[in-house]
Amino acid sequence: MASFLTRWRHRIWPIHGYELKKVLPLLFMKFFISFTYGVLTTMKDAFIVTAKGSGAEVIPVLKGWIVLPVAMGATLLYSKLSNLFRRTVLFYSIIICFMVFIFAFGFFLYPNVDTLSPHTSADWLVSKIGQEHAHWISVYRNWIQSLFFVMAELWGAIVIFLLFWGFVNQICNFNEAKRCYNLFIAGGDLAQMFTGPLVCYVTGKYIATEFGLALKSLVLCVLGFGVMIMALHFFLTRKALKDERLFQPEHKQTFNEKTKLSLMQGLKFIVRSPYLRYIAIMVIAYGLTINLTEVTWKANLKLVYPETGAYQRFMAAVSSSVGICSFVITLFFSGVIIRRLGWNFCAHLPPLVIGSTSLIFLFLFLNQNLLGASPLFFIVVFGAFQNVTSKVMKYAFFDATKEMSYIPLDQESKVKGKAAIDVVGSRLGKSGAAWVQILLISLAGTGSVLSITHYLLPLIGCTVLFWIFSVRQVNKQMNEKRDLQLQNPVH
Repeated sequence: MASFLTRWRHRIWPIHGYELKKVLPLLFMKFFISFTYGVLTTMKDAFIVTAKGSGAEVIPVLKGWIVLPVAMGATLLYSKLSNLFRRTVLFYSIIICFMVFIFAFGFFLYPNVDTLSPHTSADWLVSKIGQEHAHWISVYRNWIQSLFFVMAELWGAIVIFLLFWGFVNQICNFNEAKRCYNLFIAGGDLAQMFTGPLVCYVTGKYIATEFGLALKSLVLCVLGFGVMIMALHFFLTRKALKDERLFQPEHKQTFNEKTKLSLMQGLKFIVRSPYLRYIAIMVIAYGLTINLTEVTWKANLKLVYPETGAYQRFMAAVSSSVGICSFVITLFFSGVIIRRLGWNFCAHLPPLVIGSTSLIFLFLFLNQNLLGASPLFFIVVFGAFQNVTSKVMKYAFFDATKEMSYIPLDQESKVKGKAAIDVVGSRLGKSGAAWVQILLISLAGTGSVLSITHYLLPLIGCTVLFWIFSVRQVNKQMNEKRDLQLQNPVH
């Protein structure tokens, strides 16, 4: 019995005692970052989809024409500032900027949304250009909700991928990654498990009286999470740094050093390096596949839940389901699977699962006569299942394998190549899906994303094939890089 428990303990928690000072702060940091992202995600979709004169069609406009340029600008700014300031200074500054905006939104902007929104001029514009283009005007009409949507998207792109995972990749080697990365992802999954109950409780408590009180309560929670994130980062960079077993000299140097490479050089890395190029294709393919499917699902979801509070509670329930499923799979299975079956097998799971469920969902939407009674509700439920499955694959396998693929790179490529791929590349995936949807909606002339679904099936199928091909190429080149490093170790 003791040996059985020990064996499972090593599978679930393969961490040495002396590593706790390093692993636990990173684990809790990921927990609070993902908790914040979960709360912001449930809020951003509900605000923009259910706003006056808005709908799911606004999401492609925001992702394709606003979020991408802003993300690229933010990455350029980060690249410039990283040449002037230490990484620790940038970390705290970025978190504080996000917290200031979220506070302003919850306590000043949204409580006065009716006064600050230009409904009169927006109605005039719609009368001039036609209702079929109303989703473009909705961004202007609901500029406060749109701004919040953009900031929430940037939290995922910048704080999670650029700051957190960039920080982790600087202080962990490949052997630590195989043992720890799934635990960090499990910490994010655990946060999502609590996102749903928190949002449902707060909105359910105040929805009958005043939704603004619910919003302010959630904003205060997010501000508390921001303080904890900075405190944990401070502990790692100031206290745990003294432990020689946890941090090698090269790790210590990365905390306070400035980078010397511009973002354009980082983009040139991607163009010149087949290895980084294939990683970028993986990231873009994921963004294309999930976003082409998700907007169609959210358009159906609004038909079932047109009111902001109800829509937000449903999204919160989906978020909690993602957290529960992903936490169980990540903690009990994905780490073991990665260690036993290898990177290649696990990296193939996301395109196969996400691609197949996306195609099934779109097929069912186009063939509602096969579903019998209440086809709309069934489509919404299956779409939720598809969304949960896709996110579970992302958190349990895609994120871990993608982050592990950066480790064989040199330090400059890790920092700038990763920044270009994770921030700009991920946005290109989402924005590419948005551009496709906007173009098809314009060609259809309907103003509805539901009218273009039949075009998405072959597009998603081709995208998944490119994704699988890129995984195979990354696996081949990653093995070559690791073999080369073993032959020529750096002392």
